[in-house]
Amino acid sequence: MPILLGLDTGGTYTDAVLFDQAKGAIGKSDTGEAQISQVHGGVLATAKSLTTKHDLSIGLKGAIEAVLPRLPAGVRPADIALVSMSTTLATNAIVEGHGAPICLILLGYDAKSLERAGLKQALGTDPVVFAAGGHKPTGDEQAPLDIEAVRAAVLAHAPKVAAFAVSGYFSVRNPAHEIAVRQMIRDLTDKPVSCGHELTSKLDAPRRALTVALNARLIPQLQQLIRAVGGLLAEQGIKAPLMVVKGDGSLIDQQVALTCPVETILSGPAASLVGARHLSGADTVMVSDMGGTTTDIAMLRDGRPVLNKEGAVVGGWRTMVEAVAVHTFGLGGDSEVRIDEHQGFMVGPRRVVALSLLAHLYPYVLETLRAQFASEDMMAYRGQFALRQRPLDTGAEGLSEGQMKVWEALANGPVALSDLIFSPAIGRHLARLVDRGLVIISGLTPSDAAHVLGRQTSWCREAAEIGAELFLRRTPHAGWVPPADGKALAEAIVEQVVLQSGRVILETSLAEQAGIDHHHWGTLGRYLVDRSLSAEQAPSDLINAALKLNFPLVAIGAPVGSYYGEIARRLRTELIIPPHADVSNAVGAVAGGVMQRVAITITQPTEGVFRAHLPGGLKDFIDLEVAAAFARDTAASEAEALARKAGASEIELSHERADKVFEQPGGLKIFMESQVAATAFGRPALAQG
Repeated sequence: MPILLGLDTGGTYTDAVLFDQAKGAIGKSDTGEAQISQVHGGVLATAKSLTTKHDLSIGLKGAIEAVLPRLPAGVRPADIALVSMSTTLATNAIVEGHGAPICLILLGYDAKSLERAGLKQALGTDPVVFAAGGHKPTGDEQAPLDIEAVRAAVLAHAPKVAAFAVSGYFSVRNPAHEIAVRQMIRDLTDKPVSCGHELTSKLDAPRRALTVALNARLIPQLQQLIRAVGGLLAEQGIKAPLMVVKGDGSLIDQQVALTCPVETILSGPAASLVGARHLSGADTVMVSDMGGTTTDIAMLRDGRPVLNKEGAVVGGWRTMVEAVAVHTFGLGGDSEVRIDEHQGFMVGPRRVVALSLLAHLYPYVLETLRAQFASEDMMAYRGQFALRQRPLDTGAEGLSEGQMKVWEALANGPVALSDLIFSPAIGRHLARLVDRGLVIISGLTPSDAAHVLGRQTSWCREAAEIGAELFLRRTPHAGWVPPADGKALAEAIVEQVVLQSGRVILETSLAEQAGIDHHHWGTLGRYLVDRSLSAEQAPSDLINAALKLNFPLVAIGAPVGSYYGEIARRLRTELIIPPHADVSNAVGAVAGGVMQRVAITITQPTEGVFRAHLPGGLKDFIDLEVAAAFARDTAASEAEALARKAGASEIELSHERADKVFEQPGGLKIFMESQVAATAFGRPALAQG
């Protein structure tokens, strides 16, 4: 049986897993989802390497080169039949507000659309172009497309953006205007372009615009990742197909992923759920995946990930991407420890580079920390550094003069913020580079606290200890009483991670069970949750506020050993940390199948006319059943073609149809619309040795 290579590029670590299909047989469940039938089976070897965002190939090379020597005797890298990877980069970029600059072109939208679905906040300072065009619900043109206005906007913005996003009003009913603008952008520029109708067939114009904008923003980052992996595989003589995990746990070919990177939102959590199922053998559990940047919480029911049909919510944005129903929180081993003026002592949501890791990678950082600790001068930003995170995505012309000066100052490695920020303007320029994900800050994190307490020994403990002491010298904040020393601060950080983790698990549970969002807990709800998670119930308490998680908790991810024993104790539930829990994502990456779904809507624009809104345009019929049969055949053909393009073989098709009929008093039935869908499922095509 073939040997498979699973990869996962996370915010902190890059993981690699060799998987023997003979020992962990991969099959298809009765719902069409790929499953590994033998728990724990199939994992031959694992390896981890630090993710290097400035050059992803370094971290990937470290993980791949560490795992390949453990191939079975007689098996060469060229014999590997499939490479599949999951990534949290798209999720992390959205959670942290990072992404390449884009231009969003809205066809037929009004200006008020920006106020809906959080579109204005998500776009920030990126340019938005409004142009005449778009369609009606029937698919008819609501206004002619102003192609010349679009042309002028494209030429004006192309030098300053990394990609274009195009969303037309009711484009899911007729994509003609989006297609015309996409072709024009390709003719005029070499920039990638995303269209709304390519990503979803659902109505809701503002959310569709948000989704396509996020998709365009993510293209440069995913391009960097896929190019890095492709180059490394060629270097090792691996000729196997390269697949990427989608947010629903299924797989797509690398080329398809490059066009639709937004579909890899929650790729990492989806892969970790699949991996957690196979590594733990648990069927109905809550899974908490804690990485360096985020904690992702989701449910397995009867061994299958629960999907969010309404669209994935990431970083507060509700997209139109069907993915695992995961709740993502900015809480991980590398989350920033900070004092919030409203909430007090907090961890996250921003990811920073741990001081212990920074000093491990750049030894001169330790000398700088020692000098700051020895100095009695008042010093702003002590114990904080800035460093480049990844290459420029637009070239020098995409930066202002001030931003370029900051960028150049970081050319040779990390710089202490106390040396870098000498005016408020410099601080603003730096903040913009951080927002774009080009630069990252280094500061105190839970990983540093673990080093101070001796729970982690991978990096530089002294840097963590000095960083904790420097944190205590910061300007006092009202309502926060600093601990006595660095060790006490480290213990407070661990306690804060336990409390915040417990809160988000209970938040997820209440949202799933009762639809109660944490914003609606109120004072009583927050009190009960916090009392339940306190280390001990006070003897003087009149009420026992103990909440219990009824399902076992499966914890996966590198940091969970430091926190989840205590978290499970306070949640009064069973804890499962399965074998290979730290590489669950990479295991899940090789367990999925290819699945593509195409849905076609049939409407009745006028009495006696049934209009099929097809991927390539409109087609009218005078008989509903004829229209439905044509739509079913078209959907099946499109789904099969998409599945083959996504890298599937041995494809199986399934169909579904749902009619919406309004029944008036007296029994008269009025046809509203029909949804005809086809789903194509297949295993990834393997390289033949």
